Amino acid sequence: MIIVHVYIQVKPEYREDFITASITNATASLLEPGIARFDLLQLADDPCSFILNEVYRSKEDTVSHKATEHYKLWNETVEELMAIPRTKQVYENVFPLDRAWGE
Repeated sequence: MIIVHVYIQVKPEYREDFITASITNATASLLEPGIARFDLLQLADDPCSFILNEVYRSKEDTVSHKATEHYKLWNETVEELMAIPRTKQVYENVFPLDRAWGE
């Protein structure tokens, strides 16, 4: 499993637009066979700070995801909504074991 945390800071006036676009992307992403989780998290004390928690079954699935139409639309849509460029950190799963994530 490959876990990606994407850190995003959104301009306050675009917060709701970002949430709407991200939920649409996350919903479609969860239909991809190579994605086990796709969460949109909002920082409790800063409503313009978000994390996407993306759990992929393989490195190849991270590449496949970026080739989907819903990702491309999300990427184009939210680029102008961000206060600063997004950043990410990539993790490898330790626990629970990969098979616990389900199929």
